Parts: sequence; structure tokens; C-alpha cells
Amino acid sequence: MTTEVPASSTDERYQTVQQSDEFGRLRTTLRSFIFPMTVAFFLWYLLYVLLSAYARGFMSVKVVGNINVALVFGLLQFVSTFLIAWYYSRYAAQKIDPLADAINAELSGNAGPAEPADRAGDDDEEAAK
Repeated sequence: MTTEVPASSTDERYQTVQQSDEFGRLRTTLRSFIFPMTVAFFLWYLLYVLLSAYARGFMSVKVVGNINVALVFGLLQFVSTFLIAWYYSRYAAQKIDPLADAINAELSGNAGPAEPADRAGDDDEEAAK
């Protein structure tokens, strides 16, 4: 006994979702973060590389002790990477995940949106009291 769904039925459902306004909103929301942030980080990195190559005098200026501007800029590359990752996780949780959950619920055939993750264990906690 098998419970496989015919491929044509599944393909049509995914095609319908892909052409829906909700999916378009999801893509727009994702792209409105990804593209500007990628360009900003790339330009920041390019500035670091160009200054390292062509402004050696500026990059070799000592800030504190043996720490120079180049080292500070290099460390700021790591800091900016982690900040972007942190900001993306917040952005995704607030703007992307709710849209994706709604689309997934619709695709799965559920009546309403998925239950938020922070509410998932509340019933168990109340039952334990």
C-alpha cells in the first residue's frame, strides 16, 4: 500500500503557490534585505582592500600601541559579518518567517497560520501547574 500523491497534482500546487501574491511578497521581502546588504558589505570590503593596496600610509597609522588602522579595519570586517548575520536572523524571524509559515500552511492544507514558536509549549506548562 502506498500513499504517494500523483506528481502532476503536487506540481500544480507548487506552481499555484509560486504564482501567488503571497509568494511574490515573500520574495520581495527577502530580496529587499539580501540585495542592499550584499552591496553594502561588498562595498565595505572593497574599501578595505583598496585602502590596503593604495593607501598604505593611512592604513599603517598606529591607533594604540602596535595596533594600526589596517588591523582595526580587518577586525571590523568580522564584526560587520556577525552583525549582518544577527540582523538577518531578526529580520527573518519578524518579516520572512511569518510569510513563509503562512505559505507552508496553505500548501499543507492547514486552515490557519502555523502556531508561533514561542507559544508552542504554553499548554504543557499550564498543564503542569
